[in-house]
Amino acid sequence: MTAAWITERRTGNSGWIDVTWTFAVGGAGIILALAAFLSTKTSSLRILVVAALVALWALRLGLHLVWRTRRIDDDPRYAKMKREMGPRVGFGMFKLAQAQALVSIPLVISIALAAWSPAPWRSQDILAVIVFLIAIAGEAAADRQLRAFRARPENRDRFCDEGLWRWSRHPNYFFEWLGWLAFPLFAVTLSDDYPIGWFAFVGAVSMYWLLTQVSGIPPLEAHMRAKYGDSFDRYMARTSAFFPWPPAKSSERGAT
Repeated sequence: MTAAWITERRTGNSGWIDVTWTFAVGGAGIILALAAFLSTKTSSLRILVVAALVALWALRLGLHLVWRTRRIDDDPRYAKMKREMGPRVGFGMFKLAQAQALVSIPLVISIALAAWSPAPWRSQDILAVIVFLIAIAGEAAADRQLRAFRARPENRDRFCDEGLWRWSRHPNYFFEWLGWLAFPLFAVTLSDDYPIGWFAFVGAVSMYWLLTQVSGIPPLEAHMRAKYGDSFDRYMARTSAFFPWPPAKSSERGAT
């Protein structure tokens, strides 16, 4: 992640940190998954499927982030942080980049535990694939809806509250998290021969915490409230923050 920090310092665009992080996690995950071929107790099909799904995730999200980052001066989530860092912004962003590297550890552990499971290929693995593909499709749909909304001139001073964004203020984050639930499904066995497989849930737990408490919702919504004021507060009141849920009436608080 030091390379990501150097790029951010040279360009002033902190979006490149997320781009680098995505491809780094994807690359590490693929290597650890394929390394499971060193064991004679693993399912070759599961190894290949896990590696392929990780590659699909990294390519889709990484290319989307590249497209987005090239079209903005800076990521609004990080811009406020950088202003608050003052003259120590260089060191502050270096620490942020290294913190993201640490956060990636539970994620790649989850991938590795999925690929190294000694269980034969099961219907449970098919369910994991379905969950993952739903997550990829859902996140792609949310990103596509947001791009289409922003492309319309009449929406220049509005925020997206259509489609999936009517049911969740951050449907892209929800589907990103959902995808990480697939790896415990690959890893967990009900027998006692792979108890460590349960630790694969650490990836989904870490991602949920990161998105809802750290670098996802909090800084982004602080930016949105400052930009859109009361209209965004009303949107928050009627719309679930994370999990998709039918919008509440204007006088009710949305589900979270």
